[in-house]
Amino acid sequence: MTRDVVRKARLSGERTEDIESLLSSMEADRNIASSDVLVDIAHLLMLTRQKIVGETHAKTLMRELLAMYESGIPADAFDPSFEDIHAGIETILTRKTGGDVAGRLHIGRSRNDEVATCLRIRSRDIVLDQLDAISRLREVLLDVASNHVTSVMPGFTHLQHAQPVTLGHYLLAYEQIFSRDFYRLFDCLHRINWSPLGSAALASTGYPLDREFTAELLGFDGYMENSMDGVSSRDFAEEVLACDTMLMTHVSRMCEEFIIWSSSFVRFVTLDDRYCSTSSIMPQKKNPDVAEIIRSRSGTLLGSFVSAITIIKGLPMSYNRDLQDLNPHLWRGIMEVRRDIDVIAGMIATAEYNLERMEEEAGKAGTTTTELADTLVREFNIPFRTAHHIVGRAVREGALDLMTLDKASKEFHGKTLSSLGLTQEKIDSALSVQSSLLARSLPGGPAPDTVRASLGTRIEKLAKDRELVQDKRAKISASLQELFQQARRIAKL
Repeated sequence: MTRDVVRKARLSGERTEDIESLLSSMEADRNIASSDVLVDIAHLLMLTRQKIVGETHAKTLMRELLAMYESGIPADAFDPSFEDIHAGIETILTRKTGGDVAGRLHIGRSRNDEVATCLRIRSRDIVLDQLDAISRLREVLLDVASNHVTSVMPGFTHLQHAQPVTLGHYLLAYEQIFSRDFYRLFDCLHRINWSPLGSAALASTGYPLDREFTAELLGFDGYMENSMDGVSSRDFAEEVLACDTMLMTHVSRMCEEFIIWSSSFVRFVTLDDRYCSTSSIMPQKKNPDVAEIIRSRSGTLLGSFVSAITIIKGLPMSYNRDLQDLNPHLWRGIMEVRRDIDVIAGMIATAEYNLERMEEEAGKAGTTTTELADTLVREFNIPFRTAHHIVGRAVREGALDLMTLDKASKEFHGKTLSSLGLTQEKIDSALSVQSSLLARSLPGGPAPDTVRASLGTRIEKLAKDRELVQDKRAKISASLQELFQQARRIAKL
C-alpha cells in the first residue's frame, strides 16, 4: 500500500478500506489535478523569488512539476490510499527527489488554501467554456430567427392559442433569456477569479510570501484579503451552481416545447434523426430522447445546488472537512453544461420547421380577436373593456360576423357597431393574421420590421459579449505563459 507522506509522522495504524474510501476525495480531485500542478509551479516560483527556497532545490522540483504538467500526472498519484491529489503529488515528488527537496514545496502553504485555489481555477475554466457554448447557442437562435422573420405561428399562454407571432420572434425570446444567463455567469467570474493562495490553513503564514505575485501568475484578478475567508468560503461554487441551474432550467423550457412541437398532435417541427431514438418494440417510433434527457438536467443541477448550499449552511469559521463533500456536487452540476448547451444548439440548427402547420394554427381559436377589439377602440372610441365584452360575447356565440357583433354591441354599448360605421370588410381585415402582426410594431413586438431591427441589435450584442470572453481568456493565457516561461528558466538553471 502507498504510504501518504502527509500522514506518516503524526498518525499511526493502517486504515481500513472503508475509512480510506470515506476520507478520500481522489475521484473528485481528478477534476483539479492539473490545476494543482499549476498552483505548485506558481508557489515554487514565488518561494524561489522570495529566496525561501534555494535555486538548486527549485530547479530539481520545477523539472518534475513541468514534466507532470506536460506529460501527465503519474497514475500512482491517484492511489485511493491518499486522502487527496495534493498528498498524492507530494508523495510522488518525495519519491523522485527525496524528502529534503520535495518537503520544501509546502512551505507557507496548507492543503486548505491549495484546494481552494485549485477549485477556483477549474471553475473559472469551466465557466469560460460555458460562456462560449451559450454564445454558440445564441448564434444558432439568431441564425434560425433571421430565416423566419415572417414565418407566422401561434403564440401561447397557458398552453392555449393566444396571439399570432412569428418563429423569429419566438426564437429571439430565448436568445434574450440566454443572454441574461450569459451575463449572470460572466458576472460570477468577478467573484471566482480571486486567489486564496497564501491563506495557508486559516491564519496565513510567517513566511514573506508574495501573494500578489502568485495571483498574477495564475491569471487571478487579485488575492483574497482575509485568510479565513480564503480557505473556507465556497460561495463562488454556490453561485455557479445557482446560475447553471437557472441556465439549464431555461434550456429545459425550450426542450419541453420542442418535445411538444415534434409530437404527432402538433407537428410544428421535425427533429433530425441524430437527436432521436426509436423504440425497442414499436418500429414506428421516433422519440425526442436528447431533448428529454437534457430537460432532466435542470433537476440534476438543482439537486447539486441544494446539496452544496446545505453542506455550507451550518459550518463554523473557518475550514471544515465537510467542504470536501461539496466538490463532487460542484463537478456533477457544472461539468456537463457545456456539452448539453452545444447538443441543444445542434438540435435547433438541424431541425425542420413545418411552416405550413404553424401558419395553419396561427389564426385558430380566436388568436386575432384582440386586434378586433383594438379596432373598435381605435376607430369608434369605444372603451377597451366594452370592446372586450362585445368581442368576447361574439366568441361565445360562435360567430365573429357583423350581425353577432351588432347584437353584442347593443347589449354592452347600447348601440350597434354598424351604425357607427363597422363593416364586415373591416372585421375580416382586423381578424387577419397579417393585420394582427403588423399592428404590433412596438419595440420588442412580433411585426417583421421590428423583428429585423431586433435581430440587428442582438447580433451586435452577441459580438460584444464574445469579445468579453476573449479578453478574459487572453488575460489568463498571458499570465500562464509568463508562469511557464519563468518555470522553464528555473528548470534550466
